Amino acid sequence: MPKAPKNLREFSSLLKVVEFLRGPDGCPWDKEQTHQSLTRYAIEEAHELAEAIDGDDKDNLREELGDLLLQVVLHAEIARQSQRFDIFDVIEGISKKMVRRHPHVFGDVTAKTSQEVLQSWAEIKAEEKGTHKNQPLSFDIPVDLPALLRAQKIGERTKKVAFDWDNADQCWNKVKEELEELEQELKTSPIESARVEEEMGDLLFSVAQLARHLNIDSEQVLRKTNRRFEARFRQTQELVNRDGLSWENLNSEQKELYWKRAKKA
Repeated sequence: MPKAPKNLREFSSLLKVVEFLRGPDGCPWDKEQTHQSLTRYAIEEAHELAEAIDGDDKDNLREELGDLLLQVVLHAEIARQSQRFDIFDVIEGISKKMVRRHPHVFGDVTAKTSQEVLQSWAEIKAEEKGTHKNQPLSFDIPVDLPALLRAQKIGERTKKVAFDWDNADQCWNKVKEELEELEQELKTSPIESARVEEEMGDLLFSVAQLARHLNIDSEQVLRKTNRRFEARFRQTQELVNRDGLSWENLNSEQKELYWKRAKKA
């Protein structure tokens, strides 16, 4: 039976733990996992890390970073067992990429602003992929990203080829235009029609672009709003219970009054 490493602060200890888990006397569940079966967990852990960052909870942040790191090590161990690559190939690959894409740090290129850095990064990336300015734009955005985040990244890509609004005011006008189109469609089409869905999608996409022009991470602010709503709704129900009433027996006007009380609390 394998013994756990003594110094669990060492990166090598984590590698050994995962190797044991995947070994002959390891965990049945861990031994069954593949890159494909673990995909959903990597996505979930990334989202949980984002929640921890938004919540500014250092203990939770440390734990979620560990959970995400475990996913990286697990995938690397699966690859090592199939003799494709190991964790050190992963580390070497990302280190080389960071050095190569930061010539303003590790070379003689000058970049004084973040915008100059991003422009240099894009040019180096295009060169690495063998693309050039006259080729069609490749969005190269993972389809599994949350839709709102993906919409914002699509806008970032089209901006690089000069297909974008000039400023937030123009983008805001587009949002109002899409809102009016949705309102008109709701008046003339069944609520569950494809046209209503299309106009709703156009509105959400435009809002994501407005957030981008305002330097706001739309995915992050929506996560914060979701948490704020959840907390406020719980507080609303607590106020109702505190008054000895039943939520189910309240009408819409009464529920709205309690909601307003929760907002002021």
